[in-house]
Parts: sequence; structure tokens; C-alpha cells
Amino acid sequence: MTTITLTKHHGLGNDFLVVFHPPNADLAALARRLCDRRRGIGADGLLVGDSEPGYAARMVLYNADGSRAEMSGNGIRCFAQALSMRRGDLVPLHILTDAGDRLVDLTATSDPTVIDAAVDMGEVTELAAPADWHRLGCDPMRPVSHLSLGNPHSVVAVDEVGEVDLATLGLAVPYVNLEVVEPGPEPSAVTMRVHERGAGITQACGTGACATAWAAHQWGLVAPAVTEITVHMEGGDAKVRLHQPSHGRVTLVGPAQFIGTVSVEV
Repeated sequence: MTTITLTKHHGLGNDFLVVFHPPNADLAALARRLCDRRRGIGADGLLVGDSEPGYAARMVLYNADGSRAEMSGNGIRCFAQALSMRRGDLVPLHILTDAGDRLVDLTATSDPTVIDAAVDMGEVTELAAPADWHRLGCDPMRPVSHLSLGNPHSVVAVDEVGEVDLATLGLAVPYVNLEVVEPGPEPSAVTMRVHERGAGITQACGTGACATAWAAHQWGLVAPAVTEITVHMEGGDAKVRLHQPSHGRVTLVGPAQFIGTVSVEV
């Protein structure tokens, strides 16, 4: 048996375990074991860090069910906090993910366990509808966008996000992150709930917030002149900056909080 040390962090309630340079192991099985909320430590995902020439680190994400995901906006903020704690500084970090290069700028806060992070999330691009999309039975009059931020999202405008049976709908399209969104309550804000592939309903989703903000701007749920949209989620608020609204480049801004350190045998 080998002992490994992990740190736990959360971004708006979306929680992750972070480990650097783990021993050779079945990382998918490790994620399932450690992320189990009853028999393990509990988390939405496992973030694995390793060295990568030309980058501060490489980040690989395993969902709670052991599946590998390309990217997480909340996860990369948590990963950047863990990396900055190891380094002892707050310099900008170039991190390589399965979705490509991401630049993270870090800012200290009055709480030593919390950092604010701005992540260049790249371009929002359009996707085809996922398999079995028809099973959701969406009203054809409702706006729907299928988008990628390195990982797939389907965003649906609804009257009230709290009235949606998101668990059932999310399971009908398990290979996509499903977001439901309503406008407001502020003129430059939207309210979102999310069902994430591999994790189920989570309190927040960073890439989902970006997809939702971009779609909401395209649909006119916020004014055309708005370039920074607040996305209200169950775990808290993130801000999404639209640099080129017609082309979809976005920056995600939000906190990451260090929860603690734990050692386990693998």
C-alpha cells in the first residue's frame, strides 16, 4: 500500500479532491472510491496534477463516477489554488487540460482559505444536439443551445428553474451537461441549475455558467450591451465576461476555497 496526500477544495459548492503526482494506479477506480460521499471522502470529482513542459502543470479530471472529463471551470480554480499553495505564490498559471491551454489569474482575499480566480475559458462553439435529445420533450418554442467549452453543454431557457425535474431530464441525456436558465433577477444576470454528466445535480458548474451566459446573451435574456453576466447558481454566483460576444470568447471569474488535507492508502 502507498499513502497519498490530497487536498479538498470547492468552487461555489462544486467540490474536488486534488492530488499531484499519484503513483501508478487505476485513477478512474480511485476517483469512484474517494469521491463516494458515503464510503469515501466525498467530492464531485478528482483532479490529478502532473508535470508538463512549458506549463505550470497538467490537470486531468475524473468525475465522481470515474469517467474522464475534458474540463471544469470550478475544478480548474480549485486546482489552481492547490497548485499555488504548493508553489507558495499567486503568479498567473498556464495549465494544460484535456480541453487545451487555460490561463488562470489568482487574487488573494481577506480569507486565507479563499482565492479569487479569473480563467480564460477560450471560445464557446456550437455543437449538434446530443443523442436522445428528443427524449426531453422540450417545447420547440423554448430557446435551446448546444455548446462546447471543451466539454458538451445543452442550455434550455425555462420560466422557473426551480420547477424543472432536472434529475430526470439529466439522466435522459447522460453524455451532456444540462443547464436550465431563467432571466434575472437583475438586468445583467441569469439564474441557472445544472445536471453534470458523471456527477448528477451539482451546486455550480463553471463551464456551464459560461455556456449559459453566452446563450443568454444570444437570446436577449440580458441587454446587448452587457459584457459581464452574473450567473446565480445554488452554490453561489460566478461572473462571465464576454470578450467577443459574436465569437464566444469568455472569462470565468469566481472563488475557490481550501477545505482541508487528507491522507489515504491506495
